[in-house]
Amino acid sequence: MTEHADGISTSTDTDDPFLWLEDVTGDDALAWVRSHNDPTVEKLSSSDRFRDMEASALAILDTDDRIPFVRRRGGFLYNFWRDATNPRGLWRRTTLESYVTDAPEWEIILDVDELARTEDENWVWSGATVLRPEYERALVSLSRGGADASVIREFDIPTRQWITDGFSLPENKSSVRWIDRDTVYVGTDFGDQPDGVGSLTDSGYPRVVKRWSRGTPLEAATTVFAGEKSDVSVHAIYDDTPGFERHFILRSTDFFNSLMFELRDGETELIDVPTDAHAGVRMNWLLVMTRSEWTVDGTTHAPGTLLAFDYDDYRAGGREPTVLFTPDAHTSLVDYAYTRSQLIIVTLHDVHTMVEVRKLGSWEVIDFPGLPGLATVSVLDTDPDESDEVFWMATSFTDPPSLLHSNGTAPEVIKRSPTYFDSESVIAEQHFATSDDGTQIPYFVIRRREVTSGPTLLYGYGGFENSLTPSYLSLSGKNWIERGGIYVIANIRGGGEYGPSWHTQAQKAGRHKVYEDFAAVARALVDGGLTTPEQLGAQGGSNGGLLMGVMLTRYPELFGALVCQVPLIDMKRYHLLLAGASWVAEYGDPDDPEQWEFMKPFSPYQNIDPGASYPPILVTTSTRDDRVHPGHARKLVARLEESGHQVLYYENIEGGHGGAADNKQAAFKSALAFEFLWRTLAPQAD
Repeated sequence: MTEHADGISTSTDTDDPFLWLEDVTGDDALAWVRSHNDPTVEKLSSSDRFRDMEASALAILDTDDRIPFVRRRGGFLYNFWRDATNPRGLWRRTTLESYVTDAPEWEIILDVDELARTEDENWVWSGATVLRPEYERALVSLSRGGADASVIREFDIPTRQWITDGFSLPENKSSVRWIDRDTVYVGTDFGDQPDGVGSLTDSGYPRVVKRWSRGTPLEAATTVFAGEKSDVSVHAIYDDTPGFERHFILRSTDFFNSLMFELRDGETELIDVPTDAHAGVRMNWLLVMTRSEWTVDGTTHAPGTLLAFDYDDYRAGGREPTVLFTPDAHTSLVDYAYTRSQLIIVTLHDVHTMVEVRKLGSWEVIDFPGLPGLATVSVLDTDPDESDEVFWMATSFTDPPSLLHSNGTAPEVIKRSPTYFDSESVIAEQHFATSDDGTQIPYFVIRRREVTSGPTLLYGYGGFENSLTPSYLSLSGKNWIERGGIYVIANIRGGGEYGPSWHTQAQKAGRHKVYEDFAAVARALVDGGLTTPEQLGAQGGSNGGLLMGVMLTRYPELFGALVCQVPLIDMKRYHLLLAGASWVAEYGDPDDPEQWEFMKPFSPYQNIDPGASYPPILVTTSTRDDRVHPGHARKLVARLEESGHQVLYYENIEGGHGGAADNKQAAFKSALAFEFLWRTLAPQAD
């Protein structure tokens, strides 16, 4: 097998007639894309409804009234902002005192639109890593068209100038972390290494991490650590916490397993925790969140337990933990975050948020009033070296996001997003469906009060331990619910809504549970009289796009329409394309005959039936998606057409894995999907 720079992998044992569509930017492939884009756009974008929905979506995405979310960096709050005037965006900052006012005064640090014009490049902002504690230098990442691969350049914040002889890397899936003003850790494509293996993993991420000093060529950087080619990636991190400065290496052996080392005097010391656990060191403490059962100090802890250890004692062999959180059948750990003196623990109880605050070291629970109930609450940012400051976000299906601020006191709302639909007339209800094995699967139904049945859109993901929690449905609320549609979110297995086991039981050979769960919710919606199969649509992207492909090929009778976005489809070859090798731990290895046996039924590309009756389907992707190869979507459409099925297809020439590089593209893509759904599920509404 050979992998080419454009993401194509060829194999001598393939008889795939549409392999040529994997040539991302090949002339023939792009001609095929344009020949499919044009009729889709012509068919779906000509109506007044489409234009109204596109305008509504763009107004929501561009409005100046939305919250400018921030992160603290020293004395300033930093924000990246896109609007109609600045579609590529502004990197800017202000003070807290100014931020809490109705009209903050922003300092513009970098204008990406102006940069794109000056350099004649299609730059899309990918983030910035700022050097502490002065916060004067930044490593800015810019991608072309929204791809994961980015160009990295050093920027001087006070002068607003690029450092012409500073740290700079060409387009790649690189990782760069500051050590000090003149030194960084870097992982990138260094070419062949002394061990005879290239510097990238099979997944296309850095395998080798080096220490790079200012003023020296990249070729002179000193190797710190090298993983295996079969790994997902290797990263190095310098923890600059005052008094606790440490260097760490993280080697991800697959998507869910990793080895963590502390680098001491040039030697790596393994931190001996379970490889599938989420572990991190902060000052004196090692926190470990288990993902499988772990017996330590004579006690077996369930998956999803959060344990605290004294770090130096742990290194010396001590194994006496403090249990900070224990899951139950209804409650799971979502996240935790540090402030200077506190640990914030965020959990889910039947997919509803709860927050607990503990005092660092003693771990006693602190009374912390003031957070809203019946909302999804998350920690956006803390400043653990300096204060107990926390920026929180609270939202629900019907309540737009609000930004709260606290600093050792009860949180106070300092910003509110506007409402985009009449939420007073909308209700959100939680129900449970019974899957094939008897498991109860929660799902949320969001609808106008007077709408008791009709066109219904079911959304799902079901993978990688990602939880779908209640959040404000700005675009769906405006262009689907407010127009009389019913919106449903399914919390199927594969996600993390009930902790790690909700995910792990649906990995590899258990993958069928994801699809059985989703089908069970679809049936429950019909059995409950909420909709009919003809009026039930489903939507999903990426791993959720695979979900849509399986619904098409295995459960077509349940749906009246499907929207399949940036999908995985050809599971026989997914591991050969772009970042696909990194997901073998989730799906399985198709080159292993035993694993292919349980994978094949859920590989849509291999299961298209010319004699089947499939619901209408819209398939979308992005040429610039360098995570999930656009060949998946292209080949699905080609095989459906070859088999005599009707399908609509749209490929954004830019956009990356999100499918859109700016708000205008995002609004167009959103309106395209909703117009397709309205036409297929409620044709009488045309």
